[in-house]
Amino acid sequence: MPLFRFRQASLADERAVAEFTGRAYAGWTRFLGAPPLPVTEDYVPRILKGEVWLAEQERRLAGVLVVETHPDHLWIFSVAVATERQGQGLGARLLGFAEELASRAGIDVLRLCTNERMEKNIALYESLGYRETNRRPNPKREGWVLVDMEKVLDTQ
Repeated sequence: MPLFRFRQASLADERAVAEFTGRAYAGWTRFLGAPPLPVTEDYVPRILKGEVWLAEQERRLAGVLVVETHPDHLWIFSVAVATERQGQGLGARLLGFAEELASRAGIDVLRLCTNERMEKNIALYESLGYRETNRRPNPKREGWVLVDMEKVLDTQ
C-alpha cells in the first residue's frame, strides 16, 4: 500500500473537498438516483471545526475523511476515495486513521451509517470489525433506509 500523508483540511481546501466528494460518490449517486448526503454537505463549518482530513500522495488528493468527535464516540460522516483508487484499500486506511483519531481523543467507540443499498460498503465495514446496530428511515431522503454501524476498539 502506498504511503499517504494525512492532514487537516483548511478553508483553502473547501472547494477541492466538495468537488472531490462529488466525484468519489458519483457511482453511488447514479446507483441511488440521488446524491448521498456527503455530496450535498457544506464543508466550511466542518473544516472550521477541524473535522475534515485529507489523505494525500505526492501532493495529490487521494481520500477525504470527515469525522465528528463526541464525548462517547467518534462519528464517521464520510469516507471518500478517489475513483481511480477505489478497491485498493484506501477506504480501510482512512477508517484506520479514524481509529487513530478516536484513540488520541480517548474514545473507544466509532459509529457511522450508510445506505442499506450500499452493500459493498456494509461488507467493508463488517470486515473491519463494525457491526450493524440499527436500521432506520433516512430523515433527509424519503424512501432511503440507513444502516447504523458501530465498532468498539480493543483498548487492552
